[in-house]
Amino acid sequence: MHVTRQITAPFTGEQIAELPISDGDHVRAAHEKARQAQTAWAALPVAERVRPFLRLHDEILNRRDEILDIVQNETGKARKHAFEEVLDVAGCALHYARRAARLLAPKGRKGIFPVATQVTELRQPKGVVALITPWNYPLSLGVTDAIPALLAGNALVHKPDTQTALSTLWTVDLLAELGMPREIWQIVLGEPADIGDALLDGADYVAFTGSTRGGRKIAEEAAKRLIGCSLELGGKNPMIVLDDADLDVAAHGAVRACFTNAGQLCLSVERLYVHESRFDDFAQRFAKQAKNLKLGAGFDWSVQMGSLTSRRQLDTVSAHVDDAIVKGASLLAGGRARPDLGPFFYEPTILTGVSEKMELCANETFGPVVALYPFTSDEHAVALANDTVYGLNASVWTRDLARGRSVAARLKAGTVNVNEGYAAAYASYDAPMGGMKSSGLGRRHGAEGLLRYTEAQTVASQSTLLGFEAPFGLGEETWAELRATAFKAMRRLRIK
Repeated sequence: MHVTRQITAPFTGEQIAELPISDGDHVRAAHEKARQAQTAWAALPVAERVRPFLRLHDEILNRRDEILDIVQNETGKARKHAFEEVLDVAGCALHYARRAARLLAPKGRKGIFPVATQVTELRQPKGVVALITPWNYPLSLGVTDAIPALLAGNALVHKPDTQTALSTLWTVDLLAELGMPREIWQIVLGEPADIGDALLDGADYVAFTGSTRGGRKIAEEAAKRLIGCSLELGGKNPMIVLDDADLDVAAHGAVRACFTNAGQLCLSVERLYVHESRFDDFAQRFAKQAKNLKLGAGFDWSVQMGSLTSRRQLDTVSAHVDDAIVKGASLLAGGRARPDLGPFFYEPTILTGVSEKMELCANETFGPVVALYPFTSDEHAVALANDTVYGLNASVWTRDLARGRSVAARLKAGTVNVNEGYAAAYASYDAPMGGMKSSGLGRRHGAEGLLRYTEAQTVASQSTLLGFEAPFGLGEETWAELRATAFKAMRRLRIK
């Protein structure tokens, strides 16, 4: 008999679902079902595997109101921010469905001996992938990592966060309607301490999005089993406003960069650096826009920022802000919870005077909180932005795109956006996305976003007329001389 958990709406605290919680036996059974289904799935031509995912693009857009209601109910985010998740799933599905056949196709490679050695690189699926996804973007992160894994020929055992599992379950049902074999995407729910061992023990690869602390544990366990893993982890992301930036544009962009999804976004900006000559002017404009944001629990499009998702997030945000104020930081905007709007609402908050003795200076807050700092030169801004253990995302604002790209190239972050907070890089599916330093391993998106779920296999066939042993009774010294001469000739002819 399943243990169950009640899921409540962050907007109101009311129950919206009761979901079964898995134990180790349930997870092992899910792995067995996935492994049995994977063989037949991988044997299908790629052109057949992609069909449900091509259909997904239009179908999720057509049914967007249905899934938007689900995402808002389980996360508490504003509808405009939930819609970004819908667009992400549609765009990612189409991108990989159109490119999977080319990415997975056998590729001819140069052999050691021209003509005599024929080499092909094949891409074999890993097998069963354990996918672990978080609560903050449940539809987006729960589905866009699953799509390339499935298209590569794998099956999944997926543990979404229990609070936000409804959007994933809805998508699995939708894809089953569109022709995907349901057995290749198994869903399990529960706490890592209860089902984590069983989840990893049955996996051939692990894809994880979550905290840096959790990612380190995943990497350790994967290393023990000598299986691969990809990890998208935490960030303390910087935004740099150069001295030539359009301040109205930059302030508007900062609102989006800092307060989308109430700051519960791994790419969200929490450190904002402004040239000292523009600092006061920018701070005034930014604070005014933040104060004017419309907060609310509405399911319409007028709300500009929604709720935090849980009491734990509200407690963390409150503790970071309160600690900073007690230790001397100044508030430009926000700084308080809003229980009049709902149990987990917190105002968009802007602080100055934040120092290293404060908790939010270096640690990820993961809420609608940003600290402003002045800088004196481009070099100073780069040094400040890079002074962190994290390296996930960054943002640069300037009227001079060449200058902005030059500054961007010096930032130690996996994605850097010029005149945008996060979406330009993230939504460009043809380019890789992921973290440097303590922000992760591996990349989603781009070719690597699909190929990480495969094993590269080299198949080389050798002519029986010319091999690696001395032919025609030649002595070893003569054979060595002939090969050395041949190698030098191939270099001159650029054959190798």
